[in-house]
Amino acid sequence: MTKIEIPLSKTKLIIGTTGSFIFLVLGYYMLTTIDVKQSIIYSIFIKTFGIAGIIFFGTTGVYGLKKMFDKKFGLTIDENGITDNSNMSSIGLIKWKDITEIKIKQVRSTPCFLIFTNDNDKYLEKASRFKRRLMNGNMKMYGTPLSITANTLNYNFDELEKLLNEKFKEQQNKMPNR
Repeated sequence: MTKIEIPLSKTKLIIGTTGSFIFLVLGYYMLTTIDVKQSIIYSIFIKTFGIAGIIFFGTTGVYGLKKMFDKKFGLTIDENGITDNSNMSSIGLIKWKDITEIKIKQVRSTPCFLIFTNDNDKYLEKASRFKRRLMNGNMKMYGTPLSITANTLNYNFDELEKLLNEKFKEQQNKMPNR
């Protein structure tokens, strides 16, 4: 099998990181500037959203900055499997022998690939505590901890779907136990 390396899209990362920092500033503004005197409940509501915005968008902004300078490919497909470096919960190499199914799921407006394996714990165990929390969230919502987001990749989603399905079938045909 030919090694296929798909780069991260620097343009998409710049747009996403810029958006994160805009919302980070908005969260800071909500936390520090907005003074709601009419209702204590409304004030707590606004401050809570400010804190949540700072935490969430601060994290995604820092991640986006880190990814902009990442020299690794976003996705590599070869005879070993799929090496994912596309998102915050990426775990690296997902071996073909472990993959049982690849599905597409629309998460909000973003399509992503859900990778089902015969040993989810193997991948959860090799994750850092932060990644494991993200992966456990995926597990609860989608039945698998592994997802590949194409929105940070410099590749057409439909073409990537075709490519992944083709390579997965090719590998399934090589394995005697399937």
